[in-house]
Amino acid sequence: MIGERLKRARAATGLSMQALGAEVGVSANMIKKYEHDQSMPGSGVLVRLSKALEVRSEYFFRPVKVELTGVEYRKRSNAPRAVLKRIEADVLDQAERWQELANLWPSFPVPQFSLPAMLPSSIGSMDHIDEIADLVRTDWNLGLSPIPDLIDALESHGILVIVTQVDAQATFDGLQASVAGKPVVVVSTNWPGDRQRFTLAHELGHLLLHDRLPAHLDEEKACNRFASAFLVPASALRRQLGEKRHALEVRELYLLKLEYGLSMQGCLYRAADLGIISQTVRERMFISFATQGWRKQEPGQPYRQEITFLFQQLVYRALGEGIIGESKAAELLGIPVFEFHQARKLELLDATAHQ
Repeated sequence: MIGERLKRARAATGLSMQALGAEVGVSANMIKKYEHDQSMPGSGVLVRLSKALEVRSEYFFRPVKVELTGVEYRKRSNAPRAVLKRIEADVLDQAERWQELANLWPSFPVPQFSLPAMLPSSIGSMDHIDEIADLVRTDWNLGLSPIPDLIDALESHGILVIVTQVDAQATFDGLQASVAGKPVVVVSTNWPGDRQRFTLAHELGHLLLHDRLPAHLDEEKACNRFASAFLVPASALRRQLGEKRHALEVRELYLLKLEYGLSMQGCLYRAADLGIISQTVRERMFISFATQGWRKQEPGQPYRQEITFLFQQLVYRALGEGIIGESKAAELLGIPVFEFHQARKLELLDATAHQ
């Protein structure tokens, strides 16, 4: 009954059976029996399990079960397998709460993802990808200006964005999957905003370009091109930098990053891809970046991080419309009822304001 959920929660915390057993006062063998549904923990043990695993006791009896299908990590992912398992456990937990909330609504107010109507069946070249990026912007009514909130843009079109805190060392490069037929993109709270945005746009590229590329085009490189084109349209970059340049000032790249949320290195690549600068200029500037340590950490404050509010907003909306009560709302948000009550009345905000 609760075995699979216990195993998943333990994976999310990174605890061994022995370590978890020691925390709750049972043997590792008993934890194994719980996970294989060979034994059922009593109420006291269940409370201690909840505390050790940092979940509410209701988690073990949640009526909704979902599966991640088509899980794809970015090819250059260097995260240890243990970290990836913890990420998947966290994503499943959040996805289950999403699905449970959706099931409670008579008509869930989140659209299904659909491909743009004018998306071509085949894409012939990297330059063609710029046209695809512009097409999506047009279809989504984004214009050609900077996109201030990329998570909101994706969620508004049926792509579920999950933000995980698991990857403390920021070692994985992105995850895309599907839950109940809805595409899911996962980013980390430990990334700077420009990395989050590039990953979100890159994974959108996979959704749009998969099975549309000829054999000679690498899908990862094509999605990188799409991501930079989606974040910084060609016409916007040419307006900012000009049609042809023999050199660029690093301050120009820094200002572009602040405006469009694409890294300085991404903007440099973009300028070369569009022929604004030559490949020689790009390589020379990359050497300069490496010398100054900017390949690993760019100068200035990190670009602001992206945050998702949609799930919280829908929980409170469901509460306001009488679809759920306070206890269910707190459970869906994963917080104690008393803390939810404070948050609902904005008491925590008032307390912070007076500190």
